[in-house]
Amino acid sequence: MAAWRRQTVFDKNGFRSRAIGPAEDKTVQGTIAELLAELTLEEKAALCSGRDFWHLKGIERLGIAPLMLTDGPHGLRKQREGAAVLQSIPATCFPTASTLACSWDRELLFEVGVALAEECRQEQVAVLLGPGINIKRSPLCGRNFEYFSEDPCLAGELAAALIEGLQSQGVGASLKHFAVNNQEHRRMTIDAVVDERSLREIYLAGFERAIKQARPWTVMCAYNRLGGTYCSEHQTLLTGILRDEWGYDGAVVSDWGACNDRVAALAAGLDVEMPGSGGVNDARIVAAVRAGTLDIAVLDRAVARVLGLIERCLEGRASGFRYSVDAHHALARRAQARSLVLLKNAADLLPLAPGGRVAVIGAFAATPRYQGAGSSQINPTRLDDALTAIRHYAPDCRYAPGYDMHADRVDPALMEQARALAMEADTIILFAGLPAHAECEGFDREHLDMPASHTQLLEALIATGRRLVLVLAAGAPVTLPGIERIDAAILAGLGGQAGGGAIADLLFGAVCPGGKLAETWPLALADTPAYRYFPGGPATVEYREALYVGYRYYDSFARPVLFPFGHGLSYTRFEYRALTLSATRMGEHETLRVGIELCNIGARFGSEVVQVYVRDIESTVFRPHQELRDFARVELAPGEVRRLEFSLDRRAFAFYDTACRDWRVESGVFAILIGASSADIRARGDIHIDAAPTCGEDLRARAPVYYPAPGESSASADRTAFEVSDAQFHALYGAVPPAPATAAYSLNSRLGDIKQHWLGALIYRAVLRASHHRLGAQRDPTLARMSVAMTEDMPLRLLVMFSGGYFRFGAAALLVALLNGRLLRELWRRCRGSR
Repeated sequence: MAAWRRQTVFDKNGFRSRAIGPAEDKTVQGTIAELLAELTLEEKAALCSGRDFWHLKGIERLGIAPLMLTDGPHGLRKQREGAAVLQSIPATCFPTASTLACSWDRELLFEVGVALAEECRQEQVAVLLGPGINIKRSPLCGRNFEYFSEDPCLAGELAAALIEGLQSQGVGASLKHFAVNNQEHRRMTIDAVVDERSLREIYLAGFERAIKQARPWTVMCAYNRLGGTYCSEHQTLLTGILRDEWGYDGAVVSDWGACNDRVAALAAGLDVEMPGSGGVNDARIVAAVRAGTLDIAVLDRAVARVLGLIERCLEGRASGFRYSVDAHHALARRAQARSLVLLKNAADLLPLAPGGRVAVIGAFAATPRYQGAGSSQINPTRLDDALTAIRHYAPDCRYAPGYDMHADRVDPALMEQARALAMEADTIILFAGLPAHAECEGFDREHLDMPASHTQLLEALIATGRRLVLVLAAGAPVTLPGIERIDAAILAGLGGQAGGGAIADLLFGAVCPGGKLAETWPLALADTPAYRYFPGGPATVEYREALYVGYRYYDSFARPVLFPFGHGLSYTRFEYRALTLSATRMGEHETLRVGIELCNIGARFGSEVVQVYVRDIESTVFRPHQELRDFARVELAPGEVRRLEFSLDRRAFAFYDTACRDWRVESGVFAILIGASSADIRARGDIHIDAAPTCGEDLRARAPVYYPAPGESSASADRTAFEVSDAQFHALYGAVPPAPATAAYSLNSRLGDIKQHWLGALIYRAVLRASHHRLGAQRDPTLARMSVAMTEDMPLRLLVMFSGGYFRFGAAALLVALLNGRLLRELWRRCRGSR
């Protein structure tokens, strides 16, 4: 249809200015309705699945163009045709989400989103698969480097900014992974058992915030199950909450291979299955409609959303557009500079004076660890290293690798070389952290320690007595034994392709540090709230810590930490003054305006992140000690004063009441806390809220759900791991889903489980070989480990999906029957059914 072929005019800077063409005189809904009337049933089903691994289908006769979706979220990973993961086109590698989150900078995230969209436009990519917004329930999650924070307010705000930047340029975002995908272990089959209140307040709140603010064009459903149901076919999640409550009108796509039952998923609200199944599931949809088990109206709604996505994305496609590689590299450097966190700076060692006798030690200085491994791995347009950048400030600095970055074991020769070099220096800059094989998509970490080659080198350098600066490259917290004997420490995170220059700029004072931690750094793994309950398995993982995630736990139970949530030092100092509240008493539906003056009382230009927390002083239900409700990053010259204002609406004071199935504010006193971190509160004011009872009763008349309070848990007294009894968790959650009673194999059995069978072992080895080839794992030990982990966790049903239609569900059922020793029974059943 001519009405569908829309054109877009771009100005000299590449920004969309206006749309022209026949579609201008029609509404989008009108156009979609016309297309629906012309589509055949088979064409409708086809539009609800991928054409191949990366494209949606098009319908040529109607002028419906196919769209390309490809990996993000901190860069464009567009694979060359037929190439392995590492053979993607060159693109700007920005800092990962875990690092960008330390900027606490909405404007920066918007800029990065715009830049990502420009690269997508050049490569004719319609949707970038990101950002990832899953909560960092445990620092062990192998994919935490792709996620923002342990806090839904911070994660949601930053995700919204990135989405707005992407979509301002006509490129769609895909907010992922919806929902409760907080581990890699058995991620394709694990059942997350989380109570409704924690689900709403912690694990869905960031999604809700990003969706309502930024309206992402797509939302990606997660692999895992939630309360016994796969997320891909979870009616309450995909329709009841996402669409009916939050008003979402975009398309829901599956994570690659996340769809369990295609017809059930379509009925639940999953619009697009990725990747394509070679027509296998399209035929199942058609058969269900013809049999009357799937309402055609359900299919039409999904197709309308897909057509709406195509219509939106066509506006952003402009042939011949080119982005500035140099400008994007400069933005990547600035993004890393604003995300660097000064963790410690004893005796104001930093910034260093240019020149001097400096020893740069650690292989990461010359060969940067700048991104995570897996589907987000970017082929950078260029790569800066910190050693070269440091030599601009200290030309005579000397370097020793200190360790083999591909091995965890200590190399005595490398360590001795590094120690001898350190003895000749006044200042040591040590680059250490986590190697690529320690954190990767597909598997979780087993501990919080750095490799022995790093920790023992650190100890040897501390013993020299020289001034020591530690620069940490890691996408998640690590333990730091001896931190009290380290003079200065910087979290570089995973800083992208331009991170080396930004690190040198901070070390020598060209930039002033302003980053803040987006997650708590614990002293030890046993201190983490999910320690006893992560990663669970084999069938379920119980979220017994409930609301007590991250700082909500550490602050509530007064647990000591290595570095608190929101922590970050500066080369200047800030003073918080004159807190004001617009009222001292108000109704629950009014908005509270909070004002604070911030003054730079130091001698350098710098930035501060002002954090607003709320504490319910008189709560009758268990609540965390305090919760982040807003924040702002502010830049000030020496002596400059700025007045900041924040608005706190009803939701800032509410908890989710499971009896009412709604957000509820209790009458009583709330503290408004303004801080430089969750542990560094600089100002406080109190507000009394008068709230009306709901559900026909006063909450105080109901017995509150019993749950561990700070004074009741042994964790607060003797630092044993946080523990929740069966009775406590069952009172909160209800009946916990039992583990599957049968030992029989099914389509959802993992390849790692079936390899005990002789036939299963053959299948496992064949799939592993194919996975190694697709990932290019022969050349990369990290990808090899990822390949093994993902093959282990792959359910049998994905043999149908990833075969491109050559291996169908009928054959898969025969395979399952053979594995279970019931092949003859299955063949007899089919013979009887065909009569």
